[in-house]
Amino acid sequence: MLDLSWLLIAVPLVSAFVLILLGKRANSWGHWVSVGASSLSFVIGLVIFLQIVSRPSDDRIVNVHLFDWIPGGDFQLDAGLLVDPLSLTFVLLITFVGTFIHIYSVGYMATDKNRRIFFAYLNLFIASMLLLVLADSFLLLFVGWEGVGLASYLLIGFWNFNPEYATAAKKAFVVNRVGDMGLIIAMGLMFATFGSVDFATVFDNVSNASPAMITAIGLTLLFAAAGKSAQFPLQSWLGDAMAGPTPVSALIHAATMVTAGVYLIVRSADIFNATPTARVVVASIGAFTLLLGAVIALAKDDIKKALAGSTMSQVGYMMLGAGLGPIGYAFSIFLLVAHGFYKATMFLGAGSVMHGMKDRLDMRRFGALRGAMIVTWITFGAGWLAIMGIPPFSGYFSKDKIIETAFIGEGWQPWVFGGAALLGAGLTAFYMSRMFFMTFHGKARWEDDQHPHESPRIMLIPMIVLGFGAAFIGLILASGNRFVNWLEPVTGHAEHGEPVIPENMIIALTLALVFLSIFWAWRRYGAVDVPTEPPAASLATIAARNDMFQDSVNRAVFQRPGQHLTRTLVYADAAVVDGAVNGTAAGVAKTGEATRKLQTGQVRGYAATMLVGLVILVIIVVQGGL
Repeated sequence: MLDLSWLLIAVPLVSAFVLILLGKRANSWGHWVSVGASSLSFVIGLVIFLQIVSRPSDDRIVNVHLFDWIPGGDFQLDAGLLVDPLSLTFVLLITFVGTFIHIYSVGYMATDKNRRIFFAYLNLFIASMLLLVLADSFLLLFVGWEGVGLASYLLIGFWNFNPEYATAAKKAFVVNRVGDMGLIIAMGLMFATFGSVDFATVFDNVSNASPAMITAIGLTLLFAAAGKSAQFPLQSWLGDAMAGPTPVSALIHAATMVTAGVYLIVRSADIFNATPTARVVVASIGAFTLLLGAVIALAKDDIKKALAGSTMSQVGYMMLGAGLGPIGYAFSIFLLVAHGFYKATMFLGAGSVMHGMKDRLDMRRFGALRGAMIVTWITFGAGWLAIMGIPPFSGYFSKDKIIETAFIGEGWQPWVFGGAALLGAGLTAFYMSRMFFMTFHGKARWEDDQHPHESPRIMLIPMIVLGFGAAFIGLILASGNRFVNWLEPVTGHAEHGEPVIPENMIIALTLALVFLSIFWAWRRYGAVDVPTEPPAASLATIAARNDMFQDSVNRAVFQRPGQHLTRTLVYADAAVVDGAVNGTAAGVAKTGEATRKLQTGQVRGYAATMLVGLVILVIIVVQGGL
């Protein structure tokens, strides 16, 4: 079956093109083709996983050659797939969570006239992400990387008849293109240093490169990862990406787009292991973004944008874990898997709320939905408990491990990184409890035209399955250190050092902070009447509601200088370049105009002119002779 691993990518990719090419003839059944393709990819991935897991741990990395891709003199690059524990973890997450998002979408998009195209784009997204994680070289990974960017643009702007949605899609596309320059530069540096961009050659020769070059490669890879995973300073697109249909938001946040950057960092572990400087920058970006995302989520009343801020924060935890080096890589991916389940559950839950509330998003207009949406309440509640890390839910075994690991080290790092991770846990519990209580508890704040009701069964079943995963996937994978051992052939073995604070105390502090935050959120949003209009805000709250003015900063730092430079160059082109050319032409024209007046057409005039000229010539000759 390993030789057929290319089918993982081919099946959803072919189905996407079939649905596009068949046109309206596939409107009535095209969505089931898409669901079937995603399901088949999962089955193929599961069979391959069972083959790989049956092997000894030192024989779980398999290279599958596809074809000769780029023969160019001394540069030879084949297209191939790398099947190993890391790529298979992503394959199973992408296809399993993706398939249930597909099923949910059948109900959610039931009345959309372009549903067939929507499902084609979903499968293009799945295929691109599978190519990204299975590629055996940075260049082939880049093909999937760009495919993910294209699919996200198409899906975020799916309802592009709304100008705001079209703008949001363009914003996500442009910001990600900025980040993509990091990967392009990194590949250029690899080619200059190693003469190749395939994983095996690059990783095997890292020790032969200069520390400065390895650091430069690591930092450019981080810049690329920041774009895809919405990390500072390239996080501004994520909130606007909520313009897409809610299943798209679930897919982007749980199984595809934002996980790509984390994958890139962990896949490049050999590079980051050789450059402590780049690792510290990765951890610093992660620590900062996890707090930034939490603060933004705190101030949002739009349920989807609050979840977007949550994703930014949770991916910040993953980046922090990856920046901690060999000891944190496995925990970072562990959190990524758990996050895939509980964030998909909550986004689909948000879509269920929207379905029952006439597509409203303002949590201040919800309240008391528990009675009308009992299944949505239970499944969303599972995600809520999981993301906060309440034992035995999945966040306790994944995110809390990163918090403990962040306190390991020397000097300032464990205190800064550990403190940020601990503070982030408290903020996470508060903003998620705020969301949960404002939506499902308290008094009803519905408008007269709203009649809350539960979603149809085809939407509820995926929520139940993913909610079960959100609750128990951590417990399943953590048992016997199973998941860390599974990834060890890729991430390497690392001894767990002693944290600067006793481990039991870290656990106690984390849980105490989480429960205190839940209680505080209940007092403010569950036990009292929540005003339907947000109260007067301080400057800090206004900043958080406006994503910390990131768009304004981007305009001031990048857009405005470019606009002024363009205007200056246009003026210089018109006044100097065009002025010189047009001035010369005008001078010649005026000279010709003046000379033309001498052409009278009268013979006597010409004779007189010749005579005058002859006289002048004679005078000159005579004067010269004398």
